[in-house]
Amino acid sequence: MSCWQTIQDYGLRSVGIGERLLPREDFTLCHQFTLIGSGMIWNIYFGVLALCLGFFLATALAMGKASSRAVFRKPAQWFIFIFRGSPLFIQFFFGYFLFLNLKSVYPIFDPFTAAWLGALIVLFLNTAAYSAEIFYGALLSIPKGDTEAADAYGMSGWSRFKRVIWPTMLRLAWPAYTNEAIFLFHATALVFFSGFPAWQQRGDALYYANYFADKTFNPFVPYPILAGYFILLTLVIVGVFGLVNARLNRHLPQNMRRKMRLRPNLIR
Repeated sequence: MSCWQTIQDYGLRSVGIGERLLPREDFTLCHQFTLIGSGMIWNIYFGVLALCLGFFLATALAMGKASSRAVFRKPAQWFIFIFRGSPLFIQFFFGYFLFLNLKSVYPIFDPFTAAWLGALIVLFLNTAAYSAEIFYGALLSIPKGDTEAADAYGMSGWSRFKRVIWPTMLRLAWPAYTNEAIFLFHATALVFFSGFPAWQQRGDALYYANYFADKTFNPFVPYPILAGYFILLTLVIVGVFGLVNARLNRHLPQNMRRKMRLRPNLIR
């Protein structure tokens, strides 16, 4: 079988298109690159949706934590504390068993026990908590002169937030938020170890890497391939977020623009 035929058969297998059965023997590098790359579709799916949805919840949580009203501040503080204070790996297990128990009472929760939805919700809540803390720190760092200028122009409420506070918060938080985005995509590999099952052997990239490591008894081929895919994905994230960072700082002199610094987390 040629490599091109292998790509046609297995390139979209993780989403149910192509061969249903995994290869059983004669594993080639093409098989491994193709299937692990196919699994990356799920990692990108988890990362993109969790990041996009979490961005808006994080903004609301940051504003709630910065609020002077306890009814907004306390729930935001506890939400951030719980999801930042507990390991993501444990959150996956608690999320799965919660949805499993709800499913036994309310069948409508059946989709939540699958990885495509249940694991996504856990990742969404987790990244929202971490991002909210980043945004909250940026809110506290907004120069007082910016808000005073907004008051002098007669801005208040939504107009003040939309035109002054929110753009400044994003500009200050974006370098740190970029690191959170990178780590979120790396954290999607934990879905494989969570309680959420892979349906019909349609797993993420680590699922296929582990499959080849078990079958060939040689982890030094599939796992470096997996790492290579994540490195390429990281480069894409850095490039996209770098463009956004340049856009957010376009009004500042060159020597005052906040530069991107990658500071990967060692543990979550």
